[in-house]
Amino acid sequence: MSITGSQDQTIKRRLRLGMVGGGRGAFIGAVHRIASRLDDHWELVAGALSSDPERALHSGQDLLLKADRIYGDYNEMARRERRLKDGIDAVAIVTPNHAHASAARAFLKAGIHVICDKPLTTTRREADQLAKLARDSGLIFAVTHNYTGYPLVRQARAMVQAGELGAIRVVQVEYAQDWLATRTEGTGNKQAEWRTDPARSGPAGAVGDIGTHAFNLAEFITNDEVLSLSAELHTFVEGRRLDDNAHMLLRFNSGAKGMLWCSQVAAGLENGLRIRVYGEKAGLEWHQENPNVLIFSPLNEPQRLIRRNGASTSEISRAACRIPAGHPEGYLEGFAQIYADVAEQIVARIEGRDPHPYSLQAPTVEHGVRGVRFIDAAVRSSQRKAAWVPV
Repeated sequence: MSITGSQDQTIKRRLRLGMVGGGRGAFIGAVHRIASRLDDHWELVAGALSSDPERALHSGQDLLLKADRIYGDYNEMARRERRLKDGIDAVAIVTPNHAHASAARAFLKAGIHVICDKPLTTTRREADQLAKLARDSGLIFAVTHNYTGYPLVRQARAMVQAGELGAIRVVQVEYAQDWLATRTEGTGNKQAEWRTDPARSGPAGAVGDIGTHAFNLAEFITNDEVLSLSAELHTFVEGRRLDDNAHMLLRFNSGAKGMLWCSQVAAGLENGLRIRVYGEKAGLEWHQENPNVLIFSPLNEPQRLIRRNGASTSEISRAACRIPAGHPEGYLEGFAQIYADVAEQIVARIEGRDPHPYSLQAPTVEHGVRGVRFIDAAVRSSQRKAAWVPV
């Protein structure tokens, strides 16, 4: 990285990244590592990659980390990295949900920026406490709601903000998968085991794992907040301890109405994240499995296809593109955009300048709190027979 600041200050190195979790057998850790390297802003230099010291050691060796930068636990890592002259600039926390808050606290107290997977924490109280600590620290705290990094998601948000849809009336969002349609957690699948374990996943299953993404996407694109919801959480697979399907009604602060469906037992669906937003003048539709096309439907006019990095896209959307139109970009690039945004914010601080405003699209700890409040509200509503509860 070589970026010149407004006062001729330049950082001529990659930012140093540490990682908590994401060792052998983990899915999301590898995604974060690939995404962080995609734009060449980051270099992984340290890690506490597992709660098991032996697995942590072997995982660090797999990634060619120096022996003295492989840690047995994140508290040791935070303490030592804080003292090193070449200590990490930020840490990526990619553990199961229950460990997010304690790890994030350790690094915030050590003065290290945080990039944390969602959901932020497993309880509303803990989320509020962590957000306060982050605010008081003045450090950057990003939450990897990676779908906000897709160019056409940012295009959709810009179009809503520009009034191209008029006042928003209806929001329909869904995230449906089938990978837990059977009792996968009983087959030795590590990802299924922790996601269906209340002690590690928190009080919700599908709602916490993918429902939070759908919720975040709805609020991000509309630039609005869900005021209250009515939810029914279901567990279809016998013996499962957490929900694997949920239906919800949403009331937005602006007066818009919405529906949210999330499911991990929808046979035949792989990663079906889809959102439709309807205003008084036009509608928008975006599918994560075909992310390079945004469908724009003005009232009483022919439907239009807006293509990633195409002629009709906004500057903020094009800024999140890496390759010309016609070449697909998707999941890894969405994560990479969050890492690029955070890198720009950190570099701007080092160089003593303001960050590029587009980088401020990255989800923050406050968005993480919203996700935890959503989970809490959905669980409480379902327990009360789908009563309306505030978020």
